[in-house]
Amino acid sequence: MPNKNFGFHTEADEVATYFENEIKGKTILITGCTWNDLNAECARIIAKHHAALVIVAGEKQEQLDETMQKIHEETPTANIRSLVVNFASLHSVRHAAAQVNAYVEDIDVLINNSDIKGCPYHTTEDGFEAIFGTNYAGPFLFTNLIMPKILASTVPRIVSVSGIGHLLSAIRFDNLFFDNGNSYTEWIAYAQSRTANILFACELSKRFKSRGLAAFSLHPGVIKKSSCAVRPKDAAGRPVKDHNGDKVDFSGVAFKTLSQGTSTLLVAAFDPIIASESGSYLVDCQIAMNQVNPWATDDTQAEKLWKLSEKLVGQTFD
Repeated sequence: MPNKNFGFHTEADEVATYFENEIKGKTILITGCTWNDLNAECARIIAKHHAALVIVAGEKQEQLDETMQKIHEETPTANIRSLVVNFASLHSVRHAAAQVNAYVEDIDVLINNSDIKGCPYHTTEDGFEAIFGTNYAGPFLFTNLIMPKILASTVPRIVSVSGIGHLLSAIRFDNLFFDNGNSYTEWIAYAQSRTANILFACELSKRFKSRGLAAFSLHPGVIKKSSCAVRPKDAAGRPVKDHNGDKVDFSGVAFKTLSQGTSTLLVAAFDPIIASESGSYLVDCQIAMNQVNPWATDDTQAEKLWKLSEKLVGQTFD
């Protein structure tokens, strides 16, 4: 288990210092890096604690340039590389994956956190409901395309950022894309994508644990400074409801700082002790399987989602 003293209030620097020997010398690829968000904060901390190479991935080069500049201001010797990828486009995903596969370096740790939410119904260029397509289907394809690079590491690890939102909905296999938007609810769409992220980690672990891969999902907490903060209503002003149509009570939500949110991500990425518990879900820097809904860890659901995902992206992965 992680350090028993780690918890809700643990700061990212404390975790990175504790696991500095695990960070040092590694190549880490982090998706969704925009300055002053969870992913860029993770990149900043990892660079500060002597990673060999930090690859920051995101949709826009100018945003990646800002992130790299800010990191270099603090850690001038940091080795940082940018990777432009739009997870709402399978073409972009394939192009970015080809770039990664051409790298000299292997990928020791992949941190997937493509995170859109709270948007009206629209589709990706491949026709997927946008939240599912961007938060899950794109990263699913990207991860599998660069899997040889990951498995070439001596200690390969994949982290899928999920969240408490997964509790609102299972995968809607019978109506994945909300009747082409006619029955769309933004929070259920977001919840479905977060459930998919947890199932993805479970299935990755099952398929590749024998080859040394450790895969985890996590809830980083609700970050006060950003749009991650919970809203009591959806974009249309309606109360947020779960898959049963019951109103969701957000009154007890406790907010975290950006640093506190990043700490659980770092434990998932670098704690060597939890490797034997691959497939687990973490909350507040600890494995917390009692806080994940069974629909997000069910082996049958995970395999079903994998096969559906292969069909969606038009490629199978052994």
